[in-house]
Amino acid sequence: MESPEFKELRRAYGFDEIAIAPGTVTLNPSQVNTDFSIDGMTMPTPILAAGMDAIVSPAFAIKFYEMGGLAVMNLEGVQTRYDNPGEVLNEIADARKEDATEILQKAYTAPIREALVGDRVQEIKSKGALCAVSITPANTKWLAPIAVEAGADTIVVQSTVTTAKHVSNSKRGLVFSDLLEIINVPVLVGNCVSYDVALELMETGIHGVLVGVGPGAACTTREVTGVGVPQVTATIDCAAARNEYQRRTGRYVPIITDGGIRTGGDLCKAFACGADAVMIGTPLAQSKEAPGKGHNWGMASPHPALPRGVRVDVDVKGSLKEILFGPTSKTDGTQNLMGALEVCMGMIGAFNIRDMHSSNIVIAPSIKTEGKHHQLDLR
Repeated sequence: MESPEFKELRRAYGFDEIAIAPGTVTLNPSQVNTDFSIDGMTMPTPILAAGMDAIVSPAFAIKFYEMGGLAVMNLEGVQTRYDNPGEVLNEIADARKEDATEILQKAYTAPIREALVGDRVQEIKSKGALCAVSITPANTKWLAPIAVEAGADTIVVQSTVTTAKHVSNSKRGLVFSDLLEIINVPVLVGNCVSYDVALELMETGIHGVLVGVGPGAACTTREVTGVGVPQVTATIDCAAARNEYQRRTGRYVPIITDGGIRTGGDLCKAFACGADAVMIGTPLAQSKEAPGKGHNWGMASPHPALPRGVRVDVDVKGSLKEILFGPTSKTDGTQNLMGALEVCMGMIGAFNIRDMHSSNIVIAPSIKTEGKHHQLDLR
């Protein structure tokens, strides 16, 4: 009698389950370099603001660029559906919690207008800022050329799960190699969580991969569909694909960990796991400059039949400058994210982000509770 086959489960880890071990050499934090580059564009703040309506408006994108980062504006959001998106954003923010999803669904039924796509891109470019925009795969062939013609510097093709191979009824769906022949700006693609998919995406010629399925505070994909992989494991696997792809081709394709980052500690762990940059949502939604007025919602929230997101109340916690650079009086790691990164790099002896990839990580389920009895009592 043959032995039965059993499905083997692989252990996967999230940020709360690991720690970065100190290095054998330490540095003064002022000596570290946090630069992040995409196809020749270099930013001193290796953070992308998530393409969510509660976070990125043209005004926010300009402010974020002034602080060294890159904000991604969603081309399928309220910015491209309404002449005055502020009115709609206020209606969503002011809605009762039990009515929020229904109001979101209604707000996103208005059609996307091509003229507004160009207007919003030019609004960002008029202030000298780099402009990144996000589009779902279904609308990329339509909207990407319009955005690039208006001056967009980077296209982010993003959905909950993106693969290089997609089966559909379309005669010819979105083919990334074809897209790269049409537009002449860097293309980032996400989201994925596995070695094989990340490698296949890189082989199409794209310029960056976003990692993460379901870790965001406003996303309920994991609850609704059961799909997702914790961010530590997902980042490590996709970073391994990046390294293998570079070994084969000599071309380096950055990995961007997207979602699940709440504190400076989470941010530092993402880089230690292999990220070249991170994409952040809710921590930035807590800034005074964010258009969501202390709320956040995922771009899958307005789905007319199966919303995979919810409006979350995150409150306004401080200015964008305080959240990114301080100074701050908060001791929970939610502000001065860049300060935390620089101090961490000093502790582990990392001169730059790529040096962080070689840092020693340990499995540490007690890292947030060991000796913290009094702190836990205050929460």
